[in-house]
Amino acid sequence: MTTPDTGHPVRQGFAFGITFGAAILLLTVGVLSILQGISAVAEDNIFVVGLEYTYKFDTTAWGWIHIVLGILLAICAVGLMLGSAWGRAGAVIFAALSIIANFLWLPYYPAWSILVIVLDVVVIWAVSTWHPKTI
Repeated sequence: MTTPDTGHPVRQGFAFGITFGAAILLLTVGVLSILQGISAVAEDNIFVVGLEYTYKFDTTAWGWIHIVLGILLAICAVGLMLGSAWGRAGAVIFAALSIIANFLWLPYYPAWSILVIVLDVVVIWAVSTWHPKTI
C-alpha cells in the first residue's frame, strides 16, 4: 500500500518523464530564442520584412527582446528540471510571453516564429496538465 505523498512508482516515473520532457522543450525554445535574438542583433540578411506592419520595431530591439526571453526560458527550464514551483510557474508565464513575442516577430521570420510558437504551446500544455499531487 502506498501513501498519497509517495504515489505509485510507475506513475511517479511517468510524471518525471513528462516534467523532464517539458523542461527539455523549454530549454530548446530558450536556446532557439537566444539564437534568433543573436541573429537579429547581428543584422543578418536572413530576415524577410514586409512593406508595412503595425507592430514594427527595429530588428536590434527585437533581437534583445528574444535574447532576454531566451535566457529567462532557459533558467525556468533548469528550475523545472529541479522540480521547483517557481520553475513550473515561470515556464508557463515565459512560454506565454514567448508566444506573444513570436507572433509579433512573424513578419521578420515567419517559419521560425511558427516553430517556436508550436513548441511554446506544447510546453504550456505539458507543464499545466501535470499535477504532481495527483500522480
